[in-house]
Amino acid sequence: MNFDEFEVIPLQTPDIDPAPKRAMRADAVANRELILSTAQRLFAEYGVANVCMAAIAEAAGIGKGTLYRGFANKGELCHVLMDEDMRIFQNEMLRMLRDKYDQPALFKLDVFLDQLVHFMEFHAPLLQEVQAQGILHDDEATRQSSPQMWQPWLRTTISMLLQQAELNGEAHNLDIPYLIDAVLAPLNARLFIYQREQLGIDLERISNGLRRLILEGCGNCQG
Repeated sequence: MNFDEFEVIPLQTPDIDPAPKRAMRADAVANRELILSTAQRLFAEYGVANVCMAAIAEAAGIGKGTLYRGFANKGELCHVLMDEDMRIFQNEMLRMLRDKYDQPALFKLDVFLDQLVHFMEFHAPLLQEVQAQGILHDDEATRQSSPQMWQPWLRTTISMLLQQAELNGEAHNLDIPYLIDAVLAPLNARLFIYQREQLGIDLERISNGLRRLILEGCGNCQG
């Protein structure tokens, strides 16, 4: 398995205007960047659920009309933030996998899962907002019909690492399709937020629990 063959798969930004795309004016580009940076700052400070579109417009010093011309609702805005952040995350993970090319596959999976849990700390609330607007659904039909979504990239990465583990003799008889879902199930946005906010489970505990569940399970598949 060669991670040099991996490509960054961007999230599919909602197509608001079906008309042919034209270059954005400089002021429109500046407003878009201002909106995104302001939203990200407010989300980080107050939480995604506690920030409304009006608050973003006020903090950015722009009119509501300008805001809604760029983003029809908060879900679309969150979707774009996820897209940009996911590109960064993908590049970082690909670089990590290449840098650790000679390391055992299960070690690389361990590092990947830890980074993924920490990525979810900020992005689970974004993802939940996106899902609430019906832009992205976390089900098999959507994953198959929307190849630009980020989850297929996660599934492919996990699958390749598990395949590497088998090829390297680190584990045998793995049920890889099941394990992929077992890895991603605890990272469902609603469950993740419930564990963090309602149960008060700290991030390291979630990371350690997920990694032990998957990696110890793989280690036991030696029969």
